[in-house]
Amino acid sequence: MATAALLRGAAPGRGGPAWRWRLRAAPRCRLAHSSCSPGGDPTAGAAWTCFRLDGRTLLRVRGPDAAPFLLGLLTNELPLPSPAAAGAPPAARAGYAHFLNVQGRTLYDVILYGLQEHSEEVSGFLLECDSSVQGALQKHLALYRIRRKVTVEPHPELRVWAVLPSSPEACGAASLQERAGAATILIRDPRTARMGWRLLTQDEGPALVPGGRLGDLWDYHQHRYLQGVPEGVRDLPPGVALPLESNLAFMNGVSFTKGCYIGQELTARTHHMGVIRKRLFPVRFLDPLPTSGITPGATVLTASGQTVGKFRAGQGNVGLALLWSEKIKGPLHIRASEGAQVALAASVPDWWPTVSK
Repeated sequence: MATAALLRGAAPGRGGPAWRWRLRAAPRCRLAHSSCSPGGDPTAGAAWTCFRLDGRTLLRVRGPDAAPFLLGLLTNELPLPSPAAAGAPPAARAGYAHFLNVQGRTLYDVILYGLQEHSEEVSGFLLECDSSVQGALQKHLALYRIRRKVTVEPHPELRVWAVLPSSPEACGAASLQERAGAATILIRDPRTARMGWRLLTQDEGPALVPGGRLGDLWDYHQHRYLQGVPEGVRDLPPGVALPLESNLAFMNGVSFTKGCYIGQELTARTHHMGVIRKRLFPVRFLDPLPTSGITPGATVLTASGQTVGKFRAGQGNVGLALLWSEKIKGPLHIRASEGAQVALAASVPDWWPTVSK
């Protein structure tokens, strides 16, 4: 039978099975730091685990022309803030999008936060991006700014945190309230419900989240890879990755009805053709890894030696690989640099839309 056919342009489901983010593969518990007694559960009593993402940073884009300026560069509509009630603080909204080059390949993935500026009757935006390309993104924006009334500047006042439920039970029993202010923004991750919440704050994240504990960053990336969510330039190499092969539509990151933007032609044509033969899939290594690890770009092969795709990036025994969708069910392996053959298995995340198997 053919592999699951993935719905063209469908939005990712936000229902489905309960969270499954506890890491069975982790040899020791990394979920949170606490002062529990030896042998006890270090996450006991913690409803949420907060991860400080030092690899993510913020750019601030504001000014009368900020909205039309960004609309001409991003794959998605802007998360314009909702009108606030009289006397209420301004509401924030978040969205996900990619900046593309003129050939239609991804340059930078960003989470956008729209916030009504107190001092202006216009919307300002915070762009969360990979910290290693903050300068490059700032130059990219400056290239297209021309005479627009827009200011683009780093925003180091706020740090980026991810907030995930510490267990499926905690996810169902506890809830968070969205917050938006000059010092704190707490909002649902716009990519998928599996990625929990995003927190931007000047303070320590666990102190602001009821039942929050500090988590190990290793766990965040393991969870992200298991869910098939790429993030940053390791997973989405600039000028290499194609947005629809990177599951941008599944992660609410593209609008096929918005106006023109840089790189739109290839993305729109691929969507309307309705055929996306390769995708980024989560993969798990079944054999011990060589000491040198798996090289990004390593070829993934079937048992007969047929090429299925290429390994993109990962951490520990999980990662992402760009694979032909119709060939992921059989035994797969990679020939490592040390000559060893490493078996791996690809999976289809349960939050992706499917129609048949």
